[in-house]
Amino acid sequence: MGVKELPNGVWPVMLTPFAQDGSVDYNALEQLIEWYIDNGVHGLFAMCRSSDMFQLTRDERIDVVRFVQEKTAGRVSVVASGHVSDSFEEQLKDIEAISEIGVDAVVLITNILAQAEDGEDVWKRNVETILERFPGTTFGLYECPSPFQRLLSPELIKWCGETGRFTFMKECSNNLGQILEKIKAVQGTPLKIYIANNPHLLEAMQAGGHGYSGMQATYQPDLYSWLTNHWNEDAEKAALVQSYLGATCAFEGRQYYIATRYYLQLEGIDITLKSRMNRAVGDFRPTNRREIEQFRAYNRYFKKTLFSQGG
Repeated sequence: MGVKELPNGVWPVMLTPFAQDGSVDYNALEQLIEWYIDNGVHGLFAMCRSSDMFQLTRDERIDVVRFVQEKTAGRVSVVASGHVSDSFEEQLKDIEAISEIGVDAVVLITNILAQAEDGEDVWKRNVETILERFPGTTFGLYECPSPFQRLLSPELIKWCGETGRFTFMKECSNNLGQILEKIKAVQGTPLKIYIANNPHLLEAMQAGGHGYSGMQATYQPDLYSWLTNHWNEDAEKAALVQSYLGATCAFEGRQYYIATRYYLQLEGIDITLKSRMNRAVGDFRPTNRREIEQFRAYNRYFKKTLFSQGG
């Protein structure tokens, strides 16, 4: 029996909302799930760095992923990571727990599968162990930039694809040349490449890439959905949308963990500004709020103007 084919498109890296007391806010999480789906996403990356996965306990990670899986109810695909324990044996327990939830792919964090000084041979051996330990599980890959970044070679990605066990990859090189090589490497395999680098999304799609999985999808998932759905139907409009999305990626590094939550508040989601990645909510100054308010206003104007004649 083959693995499930994942849809092309936009896969937001999900936030984990927190209540004022610091616990996970499941009411806000459910609202966030519905907002993403209403905005046309094709899948959800339910546990990743944006989800504060390094700051959550194992039980919290499991509960959040299970909640997302249950509330999506098959309306969109769900993948999740979370094997962040220190030892490899404890990571296997993390993987087992997420696998048992039934997500479409358990996403392996590339920098956790071997030490920074280890070569790809060590990495490959550890992945082989995981594949043998969990013969019925489908996997993904995530080139997470923290605590260090391990970018996989096209040859290693080709090997992953040819195992037939990998279907999802969040590619984080921010390098068009590497992106194109990886897209070529997975041709003919179930493994799909979803890039995190905004400015190259259209070029990646034109080269046979499969979509976007990055931080900016929390601000404007509907535009990423449109581009990944219609990139080859209207070249002029696709180029204009790409230029807008590429320019707005400047917001990625500006109080991301708080700014995204403030944007979602403006969208009507009952979410606090709390994040375990960045506790200094007081650092989110009135100027930062105005930036997000103006970004959202321009975002809405752009969409209204661009799509006023349909499409």
